[in-house]
Parts: sequence; C-alpha cells; structure tokens
Amino acid sequence: MNPGRSAETGRARAPGGLPVALLRRIAASPPAPPAGERCEMCGEPIPEEHQHVVDLESHAMMCTCRPCYLLFTDATAHLRYRSVPDRYLLFTDFELGPGQWDELEIPVGLAFFFHSSRLDRTVAFYPGPAGATESELPLGAWGTVLAQNPALALAVPDTEALLIRGPGPDRSRADCHLVPVDACYELVGQLRRLWRGFDGGQEARGQLAAFFARLDSRSRPAPEDKSRSLAGGSP
Repeated sequence: MNPGRSAETGRARAPGGLPVALLRRIAASPPAPPAGERCEMCGEPIPEEHQHVVDLESHAMMCTCRPCYLLFTDATAHLRYRSVPDRYLLFTDFELGPGQWDELEIPVGLAFFFHSSRLDRTVAFYPGPAGATESELPLGAWGTVLAQNPALALAVPDTEALLIRGPGPDRSRADCHLVPVDACYELVGQLRRLWRGFDGGQEARGQLAAFFARLDSRSRPAPEDKSRSLAGGSP
C-alpha cells in the first residue's frame, strides 16, 4: 500500500496525517492579523496609547495612527474629521453661582460641554448607566455661565470639552477643566462599567475622584481673561 494514501479514502496525506490539499489551503491563506488595536482609517497596527479623530457628523471617536491623525489637524479645513488635541487647562477663577447648576438641568453632578460646529450650538452630555447621555441644555442658563466666564471660549469646537463638576458634599464650589473630548468619553465609559443606582455608587465615585486627581496634576492654569482683570481693577 502506498504510505502516502489513506486506506479508507485513498486521498493523499502528508506524513503527519493531514490531507495534502488541506495543507495547501492553509499555506495559501493569509496570516491572521496581529493582536492589538489598529488604525480605523488605514488599518495599520497602533499602540495602546494612541490619538483620535472625531467624526463631526456623529461625534464618534476613531482610533488612528500618527500619520492619519496629522491629516486632520488643520482646524480651518472643511473636512468631516478633526484631530483631537492634547490640551488640559484648569479655570481657577471659574464661577457658578448658587442654583446655576440646577438651572442647567443636569441630573448628576458632572457633565461635559462642547460646541458642535455642525449643529452650531453647545451640546452637553452627562454620565450614567447607559453611557454618555445628552442633556437638553437650556440655552439661556448656559449663556449666563459663558457671560460670567468668558475664558471658556478658549475651547476649540468639536474637539475640546469643558468638563464641569458641580458643587458637592466634598467641595463648596464647582470646578471646570478644558480637556480633549475623547478624555470625556473615556471617563464616561469607565463610569458606565461601575455605575450602580442613581448616583453611580461608591466604586464610580472612587473612579471619578482618581480621574480628577490625575486631571489636576496634568492641567495647567488657563490664561487669565484680560477683560475681567481690567473690569476688576487689578493693579
């Protein structure tokens, strides 16, 4: 009997027992893609720490390699996508008067705000068990916040957000950071996995405290608004 053929089928087999035709198909198949994340634009592998571009139509984030990221850094170009910058600022003189947080109609103590160039208005999102939830932002209430804090206009539309934490048991006043918008979505995703009950629960609050500790260490003070300094008669 030919040792290269099966007694049952008569098909040619390799010395290891696998049919020769199967080995040929395996050899002809393309190798499996390497594990890890890939650029959502060109498909190239990217490291775990990578940059993002935002879809201006849907506000969705896309993971990108450095070359693809650089294609969309021009804020004046009329493109569907825009690269998310890496700027962190703290508004040390941020003002939010008593009751103003309630006037914004945010049901939890945290929200992020950014100007959508496609909608031509500011949109607001807050975290919850379903992820990022859009709020019906009262334009009059938000306009008052902007009038009191003109430096907030530093935020670049679509790609930078104003992350505001309202007054709470552990702080008497609200605080505001300017952050990349992808950092807000990342935070919301982290909180979603831990969220319990109406207010998020102890684990979510611990995650939030750790996030703001890192944010405080990373942020630099926002440039002082000159018009406010002159109005205040500073020396």
